[in-house]
Amino acid sequence: MKINLKTKEEILKIREAGKILAECHGELASRIRPGMTTLEIDEWVEQYLAGRKATPEQKGYRGYPFATCASVNNVVCHGFPNHRQLQNGDIVTIDIVVNKNGWLADSAWSYRIGEVSEEADRLLTITHKALEKGIAQAVAGNRVGDISAAVQGVAREAGIGIVKPLIGHGIGRSMHEPPDVPNFGRAHTGPLLREGMVITVEPILTSGDTGAVLWDDDGWTIRTADGSLGGHYEHTIAITKGEPVVLTSL
Repeated sequence: MKINLKTKEEILKIREAGKILAECHGELASRIRPGMTTLEIDEWVEQYLAGRKATPEQKGYRGYPFATCASVNNVVCHGFPNHRQLQNGDIVTIDIVVNKNGWLADSAWSYRIGEVSEEADRLLTITHKALEKGIAQAVAGNRVGDISAAVQGVAREAGIGIVKPLIGHGIGRSMHEPPDVPNFGRAHTGPLLREGMVITVEPILTSGDTGAVLWDDDGWTIRTADGSLGGHYEHTIAITKGEPVVLTSL
C-alpha cells in the first residue's frame, strides 16, 4: 500500500477544488427546502461547478450516472437523485467530489429539511461531532486508528450504529487512494499519519444501534437494514506539521 504524499503546491491545488466544493455546499444550504427534488439539486450542482470550470468526479465513475449522491432518510450513501419531492422532516445527504484541473476534493453534508424529528436532529448532531473528533486526531505522528477510535467513541457513547463497510480514504488525483480510514478501530494502530497526506474523514452513522446496511438492486444505493435514519458528514483533510487543515471548508 503506497501512500502518495503531496507537496505544498499540490495541496493548494486540492484546496482550490475544496474551496469550490465548500462554496457549493454553502450555497446549497441556503437553497435546499421542502418541495425540491434531489434531481433538481443534482442538476443545480453540475451547473454550479461548470460555472467555476470544475466537474463532478462522480459522474461516470464506474458507470455512476449523476453529479451527486443524494441519500434521503434511511439511505446512508450513494443514493440516486430522483423526482421525489423532499418533505418537511426529511434529512438528505449530498455527497460531491469536485475535479478542478485534475485535482479532487470530496465532501458530504447532511441537511435537515424543515423541522425534523428529535431522532433525526440527534443523529446529525452526533455524526457531525464524530467528524470533528475524527479531524482533531488527523495530525502528523498519530495513526489512522486514532481517527477511527475517535469516531467510534462518539458513536458508542451515544448508542448509535456505525456503517462499517463505508470508510474514509486518501484522495488526490484519484477519488480513492490509500490509506483507508475506517470509522471504527483501535487507537495507535494503522498507518502512520505523515505531513503531506491528504485524506477524507467521513463518519456514516445510523440512529439504529447496529449500523447494518443493505445494497439495493441498482448496485449503488445503500440503506439501513432496520429502516433507521442515516447521517453522513465528510471533509477532505491535509496532514501538516501542525493542526489538520480542512481543505473543504470556507
